Amino acid sequence: MNERAEPAPSVAIVGGGAVGVTAAHDLAARGADVTLYERGELAGGSSGRAAGLLYDAYAEDVDAAVGARAMERFRAFDRTLSGFSFTPCPYVIAVREDDPDADAVPAMVERMRDHGRDVSLVDPDALGERFPVLRTDDLAVAAVAEGAGWTDSPEYVRALGERAAREGVAVETGTPVALGPRTDAGREILVRDAADGNSETERRAFDAVVVAAGAHTRSLLADAGIAVPVVPYRVQALVASAPYDGPMVYDATADAYLRPHPDGLLAGDGTEPVPADPDNYRREADDWFREDASTVLRERLDRGGPSDCADRDPTISRAWAGLCTATPDGDPLVGPVDETCETEPTLFVAAGWQGHGFMRAPAVGETVAEGVLASLDGVAFDAPDSPWIESFDPTRFDGDEEFEIVEGMSLSERTEGETGRGV
Repeated sequence: MNERAEPAPSVAIVGGGAVGVTAAHDLAARGADVTLYERGELAGGSSGRAAGLLYDAYAEDVDAAVGARAMERFRAFDRTLSGFSFTPCPYVIAVREDDPDADAVPAMVERMRDHGRDVSLVDPDALGERFPVLRTDDLAVAAVAEGAGWTDSPEYVRALGERAAREGVAVETGTPVALGPRTDAGREILVRDAADGNSETERRAFDAVVVAAGAHTRSLLADAGIAVPVVPYRVQALVASAPYDGPMVYDATADAYLRPHPDGLLAGDGTEPVPADPDNYRREADDWFREDASTVLRERLDRGGPSDCADRDPTISRAWAGLCTATPDGDPLVGPVDETCETEPTLFVAAGWQGHGFMRAPAVGETVAEGVLASLDGVAFDAPDSPWIESFDPTRFDGDEEFEIVEGMSLSERTEGETGRGV
């Protein structure tokens, strides 16, 4: 049931990935008149290539709260959203011998437990007894998060997009847009011709526009004269046909993860820490990634050790690359970005997930929906009753910062104390 009285505020969402679709759905549920613009198909970008790992085992306070809310909603959608399923599965953090980050893991786990997460340190031998499919004799330390799981990421986006459409969201796929100026009627959206992407076919004003366009966020906002330090970078994953019935695993020393998959198992990370062109990047996996991922799978999944399986490479059925987005401090940009309209913003951003965007989408989309409506009601970003998250404030940067891209799942990024990124 819609919660707001008429007249309904009009909101445009630019981007049909997990965050954009969730925000559109939640805005409509709160009474807004919502139009979702997607240049391709729903889940056609980064969300459609995401690995689908889901967990709430974060050490940092804000991440822990966002992760917990996201998991709560994923589980609720499993019960109520037709076409979507969530599969519970433990999540193992494994650190090999001689890895200097191993010493920081106990404190990290303790902070996760302080947030109420069901996470425990596990002796490597005990881990191997619980999960016989895993090789553990080369580990220095391991931890297991029980409240985790996985899903098919395009399934979530499409299922929630279909529900949003049934509940009144105008879902405009195959519709490229640009940002127009702020006018007396609101913030303008310029609809482009799908064939050439340049000529304008329609101009429409909205009370608010949310840019949740992933790797295209920076260029879209630049056209409106707004600079944000959101840089796309390439990551890779593959599906191997080897049977696997074990837990999700993050091998922190190898910077690689794996999870069960209906066709066997899914593995990644294959981060390429350089800026990528979102319109012209290699979508196929690199040979070096295939080789590295195969090595990690052999080392982690054969109880006899690498020497017993050196000639048995996993059969890779498909491999691909997608894009993540980085920011200078690893936190996303979520909130208003109008440079001269602090009290009455019309333009908002939700981007810069550092590889954690899909698993946070149910919580961040909800925050965007509540924050946009609060802003339209005159609630300032930093007001006590504001839904926005202070550490995600987009205006904390100038927008032209140069910074090193850091892989989002890196253990060193998760064990730095109160400013660390958490798991």
